[in-house]
Amino acid sequence: MDAFLSGFRRNRTKIWVGAVTLLLVFYLVVSFQRSVLLLGDSNLTAKAIGAAYLVLPVIGAWALIRELLFGARTEQMARVLEAEGGLPVDELPRTPGGRIVRAAADAEFEKYRAEAEAAPDDWRSWFRLSCAYDAAGDRKRARASMRDAVRLFTAASQQ
Repeated sequence: MDAFLSGFRRNRTKIWVGAVTLLLVFYLVVSFQRSVLLLGDSNLTAKAIGAAYLVLPVIGAWALIRELLFGARTEQMARVLEAEGGLPVDELPRTPGGRIVRAAADAEFEKYRAEAEAAPDDWRSWFRLSCAYDAAGDRKRARASMRDAVRLFTAASQQ
């Protein structure tokens, strides 16, 4: 039982992603089925709604695949950095609630920003910059930096 619980704790995020993915796939299948039913109706309005409704599963499937690939590549990069000893160390002070102290994250951020500016073609520096943005609470820039890291990592892997 202890092995099961420790395995669950270790893979909690993957389990959650799998559950949400299954729910989304179920929703996409039901949406597709409903759009086919509406397209088969003799009423022109129902056909128009069915055609418009058919777009939702296509967009949803595209977004799901894109996000799963992004997550898989991010995890792959993290494993490479961990093996190299290049993952940023999380030693930032935290509030009693567990949140990172913003001022400390902002100060640490400058180090990683300078590293990324010095090596703009190194995916490792963009990965670490993304982690620094995330610690500073800027999720939008963290995601953009991680996309840059993924792009550079993919290009480096193909060479």
